[in-house]
Amino acid sequence: MLRSIFLSICLISFSVHAQSLADLDFGTESTLDIVTWNIENFPKNGQNSIDYVAQIVEAIDADFIAIQEISNQTAFQQVVNNLSDYNGFLESTDFDGLALMYKPDVLEINNIYRIYSEPVYWNAFPRAPMVIDVTYNNQKLFIINNHLKCCGDGTLNLSDNDDEETRRYEALNLLKTYIDLNLPNENVILLGDLNDELSDIPSNNVFQNLIDDSTNYLFTDYDIALGNSNNWSYPSWPSHLDHIAITNELFDEFALSDSSIETIKIDDYLTGGWSEYDENVTDHRPVGLKLSLDSNLDVNTYAKNDVIEFFNYPNPFKTETTFSFKNLIGDIEIKVYNVLGQTMYTSSRIKGPSNFKWHSNNIQEGIYIAKLFLDNNEIATIKIMVSK
Repeated sequence: MLRSIFLSICLISFSVHAQSLADLDFGTESTLDIVTWNIENFPKNGQNSIDYVAQIVEAIDADFIAIQEISNQTAFQQVVNNLSDYNGFLESTDFDGLALMYKPDVLEINNIYRIYSEPVYWNAFPRAPMVIDVTYNNQKLFIINNHLKCCGDGTLNLSDNDDEETRRYEALNLLKTYIDLNLPNENVILLGDLNDELSDIPSNNVFQNLIDDSTNYLFTDYDIALGNSNNWSYPSWPSHLDHIAITNELFDEFALSDSSIETIKIDDYLTGGWSEYDENVTDHRPVGLKLSLDSNLDVNTYAKNDVIEFFNYPNPFKTETTFSFKNLIGDIEIKVYNVLGQTMYTSSRIKGPSNFKWHSNNIQEGIYIAKLFLDNNEIATIKIMVSK
């Protein structure tokens, strides 16, 4: 009996470590695949790091990778030169290291520029955010790459301008202001090593103003942040620090079945596991978003959200919320989906009233998408948050 147990353990161990980077898979041909990845002080271990990163990028096969913490421009260019399907961009390594890799056959870079780069903003942004204007499948998107201030004690002290949490809080509010004022009707993806946790209580949560504006913003990785620590992007602490947020123009697309978000656990595909990955590559795992986009994105999204008023209150909520919409003539229906696009709730046909109370007793904590249907046609979409 003991011999059988020993053999079983050996076989399980072998099956785990038998995986290699050749087995790693992320990108697909049917989705826009976007990754954020802090590659710690690259190249962390000289030529080894250069070789590892080139192999990992090829294996992940993403369309766009937003990168933080590149410290050697020559080493970065060596990686790009080793990848026939990718172009790269690195403006500076001086106290910055923001970079990107992308597939020019899949998307087009229209413009790259910095925001909040003036000295008055250096406290909030030790590294000025990089805005990348891209076109994918005949659609324009704006991807904002960030590496916010690190560290802190977990407590947000707004009376102390040098408090690390306060600096991140200010940075995120400035980013929200920029998007609200300059990109109000654009498809925006805000990502990077944001160096804080989405799961903090509201009084200490540097993301709270974005979380509260659930009509316009969605952290696609919110469920990861609230879930098992095995799936977090920074195992050394452990914590989940690398995030991807989208604006409401992309809510519908994220709710589609082909769209998804995940932490890419590269260490699972290395013989030496986490120790090998940490020694040769970085202490952060990449976080990847797959978005199913079609060429009619702009028309469909704007028409639905501009014409129909649809919201819920309170939001976030624990077990009960009220959906509100204007009086509509016809068969009205509300459906609630999780972030994987699975249907979690479908209302009975609603006739007449402009308010509908929903009890979410059997729904787990997390972010969901609520859709309003009229005569079986989807007419409006909102993000809702269940907080137990």
